Amino acid sequence: MEKEIKRNVSLTGDIKFTGLRLKGPMQTSAGLLGVRETLRHTFKEMGILRSMRSLLEMNQEDGFRCPSCAWPVPEHPSKIAEYCENGAKALADEATREHIGGDFFAKHSVEELSRLSDFELNKLGRIIEPMVLKPNSVHYEPITWQDAFELISEELHKLKKPNEAIFYTSGRSSNEAAYLYGMFARAFGTNNLPDCSNMCHESSGVALSETLGIGKGSVKLDDLYGAEVILVVGQNPGTNHPRMLSALEKCKKNGGKIISINPLAETGLVNFKNPQSISGMLGNGQPIADVHLAVKINEDIPLAKLILKKLVALDAKNSNVLDHEFIVEYVDGYDDLLKDLDRYDMESLQKRAGVYMRKIDKVVELLAENSKIVVCWAMGITQHKNAVESIKEYVNILLLKGAVGKPFAGTCPVRGHSNVQGDRSVGIMHYVSKGLNQKIQEHLNFDPPTEQGYDTVEAIKAMHEKKAKVFICLGGNFVMAASDTRFTAEALQNCDLTVQISTKLNRSHLVTGKTALLLPTFGRSEKDEKNGALQFLTMESSTGKVRQSKGLLKPASEHIKSEPEIIALLAHTYFRGNHSMDWFSLGQDYSLIRNLIDKTVKGFKNTNEQSKGFGYYLPNNVRERDFRMLPNGRAQLSITSLPDHNLNPDEFLLMTIRSHDQFNTTIYGLNDRYRGIHNERRVVFMNEEDMVEKHLTKLDVVHLHSNYDGIQRTAEKFIVVPYEIPKGNMAAYFPETNMLVPHNHFADKSQTPISKSIKVTVEKVS
Repeated sequence: MEKEIKRNVSLTGDIKFTGLRLKGPMQTSAGLLGVRETLRHTFKEMGILRSMRSLLEMNQEDGFRCPSCAWPVPEHPSKIAEYCENGAKALADEATREHIGGDFFAKHSVEELSRLSDFELNKLGRIIEPMVLKPNSVHYEPITWQDAFELISEELHKLKKPNEAIFYTSGRSSNEAAYLYGMFARAFGTNNLPDCSNMCHESSGVALSETLGIGKGSVKLDDLYGAEVILVVGQNPGTNHPRMLSALEKCKKNGGKIISINPLAETGLVNFKNPQSISGMLGNGQPIADVHLAVKINEDIPLAKLILKKLVALDAKNSNVLDHEFIVEYVDGYDDLLKDLDRYDMESLQKRAGVYMRKIDKVVELLAENSKIVVCWAMGITQHKNAVESIKEYVNILLLKGAVGKPFAGTCPVRGHSNVQGDRSVGIMHYVSKGLNQKIQEHLNFDPPTEQGYDTVEAIKAMHEKKAKVFICLGGNFVMAASDTRFTAEALQNCDLTVQISTKLNRSHLVTGKTALLLPTFGRSEKDEKNGALQFLTMESSTGKVRQSKGLLKPASEHIKSEPEIIALLAHTYFRGNHSMDWFSLGQDYSLIRNLIDKTVKGFKNTNEQSKGFGYYLPNNVRERDFRMLPNGRAQLSITSLPDHNLNPDEFLLMTIRSHDQFNTTIYGLNDRYRGIHNERRVVFMNEEDMVEKHLTKLDVVHLHSNYDGIQRTAEKFIVVPYEIPKGNMAAYFPETNMLVPHNHFADKSQTPISKSIKVTVEKVS
């Protein structure tokens, strides 16, 4: 027997500075510059003709869904440009003409490749044939698809119990792929179905389920157009969800007001030049935020409590500020909430929030005078120890104003990846749904497991403790997306087998189990034909609409397969055809999958027909003001506690952020032009007063340390950049700083990592 070798792979690549150029933060987003950057990037990666053909079909009625964020498509989209700069970059990234296969991997070991940065890895191109990394090798080599399926099946059959396998999902996949994946895991015998929601919006799901009865937002896209006030909380739409700016622009033109609540004043909420029109591109643009509250990191609860206290005080004088009729009919906990608010004084809350009282008063005035209110939020709220309570405090504001279950009002958690909400809807969940299990027994004719599975945090811990031995990953870059990078890497390396179903190379393909498989799959823009019939897929947007997606480009290689086919053939191989589900046929005709979804998943109906065009909305109890599933059949007001950071005198709170040239862990370039950062990612944004106290000057180099439970974690070599950020707070890009996030510190109830409020110290590098 050959001796197993230990691979010497890097988690960071060779750390080197790439030549920082600093400019001032921009005051306008999108516009002609955004168009120019879009075309420059897509033309370079795809060529002019393929770029224009694809861009004109993206998000159109018979086209394909954007592979980037989950922002919904309007009923009447722009025929020229129903996409944003980052969506175009995501398209170009997956449809690049650069390809890598067996010859490439024969020349480059995983050890050598791991020395590259995440940006450099992504630029290598599409993977065009299945590859295997054997235990005694540092080089991937080609493997046939059938041999790959046999290898996975063999490893799964070897496990002593089903819970030794983990089936992870990113939000990139379709409803069809996610459904098959979830059903295969259950047919195998486990609910170990962690997914990227665990790391981002799980807090939203918990908070909304407990207060309003559904773990999704309640608004439709048109509701934003007619809202009187929109709160954009802990979110940077100009970079992370740029098409949202068009909705905010319409709201403004209809007389609505926008309130930004975030430690950083982001360019997209300052001014927006809409690239969908000549006047938008060349004019002065549309100012977006009427008020910006630069709240300190994770001090949203004291801010929201202060707003609530002021609204209650105004209502005591005028009795028409709060919606008492709605509260009496639909809401529980009003008296208890008032008693709780009485415990706090306004000055202390204002000091905690770090926001000028005059600005808060302006926000209170807008909320007092209007009732059509939408609260939007993203990971700036969801990734804290008290994330669930923070969201509940904003729901309190909506409930006191009666701003749910009516047009132009409600909740809007803005999801990240393009089908992360759909994945959850069709069954990607680690917890047990009795209703889904009953439908599986009734229509799929097998008994699903009844034991709760691992979420992402628990899955990493199980692999680290060698309780889980096979890790299968449907999309994503797990080692870089998860918290505590080194701990997560050690967990993966403990596995006997890791399987990655991916389009392009990333670090998770280099930090592997003893044996690793790399299974290349289609991009969203690629044409999927089976037996001469063009297939389509479906996705669900942030607002709960299900619609179809049809690719149009020739696939990158004849040796790659679609996600549904990969999963179906794996299940067919594993069960040897001896199962109640006809897995092989499901992988050849996706309409059969949708028929099963309709039969087993709540809310889906006639999806093969209804998903055509711009699709249909799934049921949403909040829109009907139906709270029967909650205690006393009523929406729930919440009593929350103030955050307790327990900072040492030398500690700061650091939040991880994205640059404008990335989506999630995928790095498209080295610029963050809206914040004035060019050609560099290893930067840390600091308040100038903090810099003086730490004897730091602009462009000094520092190490960042976090210390939890006596364990010090370090992110090396970051350039200090002075920035307008609250004193005591700092910001730096992920995934570079994910290694500072402890794996065992996470949000209460949701177990989402505390990536937006990490306690750190700064060490100057001499």
